[in-house]
Amino acid sequence: MTREGSPWTGVGAVFFKELADNLSSVRIFILEILMFVSALAAVFTATQTLTQTVGEDPFVFLKLFTTVQEGSQLPSFAGFLGFLIPLTAIALTFDSVNGEHNRRTLSRVLAQPIYRDALLMGKFLAGLATMAIIQAALWLLLTGMGILRLGVLPSGEEVARGFLFLLATLAYSGVWLGLALLFSVVYRQPSTSALAALAVWLFFAVFWTFIPDIIARTVRPIEYGVQQEEVAQLQLRLVLDRLSPNVLYGEVLRAILNPGTRSLGIVFISQLEGAVLGPLPVGQSLLLVWPHVTGLIAVVLLLFAAAYVNFQRQEVRA
Repeated sequence: MTREGSPWTGVGAVFFKELADNLSSVRIFILEILMFVSALAAVFTATQTLTQTVGEDPFVFLKLFTTVQEGSQLPSFAGFLGFLIPLTAIALTFDSVNGEHNRRTLSRVLAQPIYRDALLMGKFLAGLATMAIIQAALWLLLTGMGILRLGVLPSGEEVARGFLFLLATLAYSGVWLGLALLFSVVYRQPSTSALAALAVWLFFAVFWTFIPDIIARTVRPIEYGVQQEEVAQLQLRLVLDRLSPNVLYGEVLRAILNPGTRSLGIVFISQLEGAVLGPLPVGQSLLLVWPHVTGLIAVVLLLFAAAYVNFQRQEVRA
């Protein structure tokens, strides 16, 4: 017996059902409160510092994302997002598929005119839409507090860079959504999939900060102390660093939120001779990080493809 219609029939139904479940979930409500309180604290401390230089910096609104008050133990707004977004994304999707297995509802859902493709895509897009809503609300909160506390309006370029910041953050969220979705398909126990996703996040957040240096020193040792050896070692370390989505996201934010960033790699003194100093236009900053953004999107697609292939090969029993 074959079903009529497109293989993507039912994506909308799954999407809106999952989105409603996500937005009404107690688990997500707790994480949202944590993110909003953290964002408020970070923005409040940032505005206390920026009020002293509000007339001197043409990009004062962008500094709201990255400024840390001197002597404060609170990270910046971007620092909070880099820590909390993976946890929120994992919490959204770690039990998307195996939870249906354990509740014995997966066979009932697939008995409807809904394909496996539509089910998986609907769940992933619902998680992505939930993250987009949360991040847009945080961005609007930051903008509103900045206007009230600083007494100035953001320029058009600052709004454009803020929008690019949202898109880059959404791509970063997609990486962890895709990873948690993959583990939700591979492992039948939600606790196992959650621990596996958290282990990967912890590996890149903690251990990957020093592993590239060890590998680079081993593979490209400096034996004669010449510049070529040092450059080769630094280049290898840079390549290995960028295997981490955390590093890619951090470099994207550095280029977008700091218009004065002109390079993300190794810069020689000879390359600075005759260079025109000053902030880059939005388009040039985007070109600078375009490989990073496409890399994040590619990782999202690969993770979703892996989850899709595994899900198609699974046997679903009533």
